Amino acid sequence: MAIVWIAIWQLCYWIVKQELLLASPFSVLKRLGELMIQSEFWKTVAISCLHIFTGFILGVFLGVLFAVLSAKYALFCSFLSPVMTIVKATPVASFIILALIWIQSARLSVFISFLLILPLVYTNTLQGIRKTDIKLLEMAEVYQMSAIGRLRYIYIPQVLPYFFSACITGVGFAWKSGIAAEILAVPKNAIGTMLYESKIYLETTDLFAWTAVVILLSLFFEKIIVRAIQFVGERWIRTGER
Repeated sequence: MAIVWIAIWQLCYWIVKQELLLASPFSVLKRLGELMIQSEFWKTVAISCLHIFTGFILGVFLGVLFAVLSAKYALFCSFLSPVMTIVKATPVASFIILALIWIQSARLSVFISFLLILPLVYTNTLQGIRKTDIKLLEMAEVYQMSAIGRLRYIYIPQVLPYFFSACITGVGFAWKSGIAAEILAVPKNAIGTMLYESKIYLETTDLFAWTAVVILLSLFFEKIIVRAIQFVGERWIRTGER
């Protein structure tokens, strides 16, 4: 099906016949090849990936931590609930513009990626904890299972599907929001900056080429996250069966 859509793209290019308005897939592919042999290209990609996934990891870590604290302490949950509601309801663009006042442009994508993934992981993990089978917890109480045993054999297997779902969904959101932050902040050596400059200087082929980079990297990292999650899940199941 991808070939069909590329053919439609090429057909649209023939109809428009304006490289400035619509670049052909062949010129985009050629430009992408030219970019990939430049060391500056890989430096730009590496910096954007590092910033966005630093935010992703921070969001995952604090999301899980806050979910555990909220499940244990009702007061903490009540305190945090309005904040999470506001974060989920506020448009990403608003946060980017506000954050530009307080944060350096080079660090903005870290903050925005973190901010987007945090409520997603928090909500899913908290839901998983709250839906833990009561009968299993009662059985653990009867047999005086240790706290570590409850965590390993009851809570984690029950919560993992919710957590994995949040990570799989969140990696795409974090990536797209991080690139959007770079476009508005225009930091040095960033994919978003290259997109912005391509648009400003009317370099349509470059704009399409960098957009292709964003799409390919998004698909690549989603695959990595899914594979990592499958690996961890299968390993945990095998460990639990021993």
